[in-house]
Amino acid sequence: MSIGTLTSKGQITIPNDVRKRLRLKAGDRIEFKVESDGKVTLQPIVCRTAEVFGCLAASRKRKSVSVEDMNLLLAESFRRGKR
Repeated sequence: MSIGTLTSKGQITIPNDVRKRLRLKAGDRIEFKVESDGKVTLQPIVCRTAEVFGCLAASRKRKSVSVEDMNLLLAESFRRGKR
């Protein structure tokens, strides 16, 4: 079992093993769901490809874009929460 601590500002640190399992990075957005019985679940907000179409617009000035550049730009867009 993993345990986090709530601060006076309402912030909580997600334990490292949970962050790794969910592949969370700084800036990622997380959805919290509270059930009627008080159970809380969280999951990363994942954007669909169609929602981020065009996020590579800044790279259009170049004739070609490497796969690595595309992956970096997509990951950055997901982390900023563009949905």
